[in-house]
Amino acid sequence: MNLGVRLSGIELRNPFLLASGVLGETGESMLRVWNAGAGGVVTKSIGLSPREGYPNPVIVVLPHGLLNAMGLPGPGIEEFAEEVRTAVEGGAVVIGSVFGAGPDEFARLARRMEEYGVSAVELNLSCPHARGYGMEVGIDPEMVREIVEAVKSAVGIPVWAKLTPNVADIRPIVEAASGADAIVLMNTLRAMAIDIRARRPVLSNVFGGYSGPAVKPVGVRLVYEAYEVTDKPIIGVGGVTTGEDVAEYLMAGASAVQVGSAVYYRGVEVFRLLAIELSHIMEEEGFSTVQEMVGLAHG
Repeated sequence: MNLGVRLSGIELRNPFLLASGVLGETGESMLRVWNAGAGGVVTKSIGLSPREGYPNPVIVVLPHGLLNAMGLPGPGIEEFAEEVRTAVEGGAVVIGSVFGAGPDEFARLARRMEEYGVSAVELNLSCPHARGYGMEVGIDPEMVREIVEAVKSAVGIPVWAKLTPNVADIRPIVEAASGADAIVLMNTLRAMAIDIRARRPVLSNVFGGYSGPAVKPVGVRLVYEAYEVTDKPIIGVGGVTTGEDVAEYLMAGASAVQVGSAVYYRGVEVFRLLAIELSHIMEEEGFSTVQEMVGLAHG
């Protein structure tokens, strides 16, 4: 059974990538995931300058998912160089995730990631709780188009655009991002939780991003819609926990998936387990390659 995929020119040993924001903070943690069997790792999202993020509490475990509002904490792009290079030199396929306030910032960040040796850069156009850097950027098709064009002009490596689910219609955003080499769908859903005894929101930021098994149907729907309006590869994200989840995303139109909350639920061995589970499904259904499954739900 061949689980290998070629994604925007990058050869991946399997279609399971670590999603940004989970164990992507250090070179050592990224190598841990790589050595556990991931096909590639996406770094945490990095900006130009250091950020402390929001005060605690920043994450809450809900019955069917995780709610977080970290505030994009990080050391800044210059200080992050050593972490990226550690992962790259350790043999991992690394995708550098960046966020910025506009085209120029995204382009500067992407150039630095390219210098650090990443295989591609992922543009975080969609964080639902980072004021000034997240949804405000990603819900404007013209801004999305300008950012993608600026980054494509600035780097020679593939550019992936990670889009928001927090819009009424994803298709105009997908079309605006069509200059990218791949589309990543989706980021977390904007959500909140209230402590009824304290009579206040649980998160210090009030609103956060919801991820986990409960959001998978939304992610599958967005991938399905995007596949109808773009010929670019799509990476599905949101609630991928089992091999069946992977197969569902593939048939909706994804060429690969990213895995985030499942690392919490199943540990880093989730990548090895997904490979076993997807292989069993492929054998049962008569598929010899992952590519044979892509888009099948469209008839």
